Amino acid sequence: MFRHAILSAFAVVISFHAIAQSLYIPRDVKQAYKKETRSPDGRPGKNYWQNYGRYDITITALPPNRNVKGTEEITYVNNSPDTLDRLVIKLFLNIHKPGAPRLRGAGKDYLTDGMQIDAFAVNGTTQKWPGGAGTFTAQAVMLPMPLLPHDSVKLSFAWHYPISLQSGREGMIDSTTWFLAYFYPRVAVYDDYNGWDRMAFTDAQEFYSDFNDYTVTINVPQNYIVCGTGTLQQPGALLQPAFAKKLQASQTADEVIRIVTPEDLAAGNVTAQQAVNSWQFKASHVPDVAFALSNHYVWDAASVVVDDISGRRAGVQAFYNDTAKDFHSMVQYGRHSLDWLSHHWPGIAYPYEKTCIVQGYAGMEYPMMANDETYDDPTFSRFVAEHEIAHTYMPFYMGINETRYGFMDEGWATTFELLIGRADLGTEKAETFFKRFRVAPWINDDTQEEDIPIITPGDVLAGRVLGSNQYGKPALGYLAVKDMLGDALFKKCLHTYMERWNGKHPIPWDFFYTFNNAAGKDLNWFWNNWFFSPNYIDLAVKQVSPNGSGYTLTIDNPGGMAAPFDVKVTYTDGSTEILHQTPLVWQVNQKRAAVQIATKKKIQSLVLDGGIFMDANTGDNTWPAAKG
Repeated sequence: MFRHAILSAFAVVISFHAIAQSLYIPRDVKQAYKKETRSPDGRPGKNYWQNYGRYDITITALPPNRNVKGTEEITYVNNSPDTLDRLVIKLFLNIHKPGAPRLRGAGKDYLTDGMQIDAFAVNGTTQKWPGGAGTFTAQAVMLPMPLLPHDSVKLSFAWHYPISLQSGREGMIDSTTWFLAYFYPRVAVYDDYNGWDRMAFTDAQEFYSDFNDYTVTINVPQNYIVCGTGTLQQPGALLQPAFAKKLQASQTADEVIRIVTPEDLAAGNVTAQQAVNSWQFKASHVPDVAFALSNHYVWDAASVVVDDISGRRAGVQAFYNDTAKDFHSMVQYGRHSLDWLSHHWPGIAYPYEKTCIVQGYAGMEYPMMANDETYDDPTFSRFVAEHEIAHTYMPFYMGINETRYGFMDEGWATTFELLIGRADLGTEKAETFFKRFRVAPWINDDTQEEDIPIITPGDVLAGRVLGSNQYGKPALGYLAVKDMLGDALFKKCLHTYMERWNGKHPIPWDFFYTFNNAAGKDLNWFWNNWFFSPNYIDLAVKQVSPNGSGYTLTIDNPGGMAAPFDVKVTYTDGSTEILHQTPLVWQVNQKRAAVQIATKKKIQSLVLDGGIFMDANTGDNTWPAAKG
């Protein structure tokens, strides 16, 4: 057994100060600082603003008829200092149209005619919808009258689309079970540093949305159940009394309540007995909404305390085919996730009233919703649910531009999944899984694309690097900062960032500079090393030299990344010692470091071990050098 003498001191002799570094700042972001919408200390600037909308949407979905019809009114508020002569409207479901730009192929069951705009009006006056053969997921629309600063405009739409036979993030899970996401026209984000978001949705990347208020009415046939984002209005008018009572009871229950069972579904007397029922949900200050509907999915629910001070509970619901064995435990997986995330990492109370986990095919997150596959391994089912629920904080709580800066949300969800995994499975099992699933695909791939810096905008990337730069690499970067600052200071910095930017639109520089400011340290050397460079993890033992107090271990850093590591020492008397080195060991010289080993014993051997910070070449991590 190793003797775990974890040294808190940084075992490097530093006789001079590291040279101060600055971060690369894109020209559009520099303009934001000049306009004082953002501040170099990481705070929103005194002139920060963001636009929003009030959405009133009605859709009709009557399976097995695939045609979904919708109407909506949007009151769009221009809080910017700019006069807008046009709006950009996002039509995400046009990704299904033949010819739409994609990062992967599309089969016939995926392809549809996309979203068809049947009517469009501005402030009550009918307008011609521009459309066009080349229009896919973003459409600019000229306004009959410019929208002045601090004024609003009312948009009206009627549209329809055929739901895709192939279910992914949205579509038909089966003929009478549908997942409705991205189903409505929306105004694109107009922000302070980039103007209109005109980025195409290309089916592998994700989204950028304003915080809006939603009232959504979904018309479905009798005995169809709908779950989704927001507060269900008048459940007593939709559900038969026994089921409405169980739903209400679940909101204060720790134990799982089976609201609707297979037997209930077979009896056909769950909902109000009219041909079409209107399920209405309301949600405020959320970046999106999504819904699932089915006439044969069972429905479980319970709740958990997420805020100890107020005693506030959040509900957890599961909506699934009764044959999915893992989903019978899904409400408890969800309860555990909300409890742990609220009380540990990030340690901020879950902000919504509920979450609903739906059996589908996506492994995808939405506000208050997750669309998850079913798995034979319940451990993996819990892992997926925890990851998607962790996304509540990043991007939804924080308003992140996932399309361009996916590492700001996927990287954090991946970080939280490891931290909760250690609590669930134990450190060794969780880290083994994390290395295999999140780190090894990157560190064991020596192709050039894997060296592209994390800061590279995701909307210009494709292939393996897109995944590496959004998940494993940035998660390791966040975990390295945690290791370097220690848990207390790291949490202070994280909470400061989240408090400053909750409900807003942070970009990477807001995050970096907030951490610098909250920590009281210039961490730019670290941000440059991890997020702006082509570095990777590869350490090597250079030499071990005796000195007056023990030994000096010289370590080279061929990969360049400022990764933490352990020096595992074995002495000739059989005793062992572990000397932990945080990333600070690389602050002065990121190519070579000297670690002082204070001992009167004689070293027999030593090895560098990065743990989850996997080394690209472990052949040079031992002393004496391993024999080939």
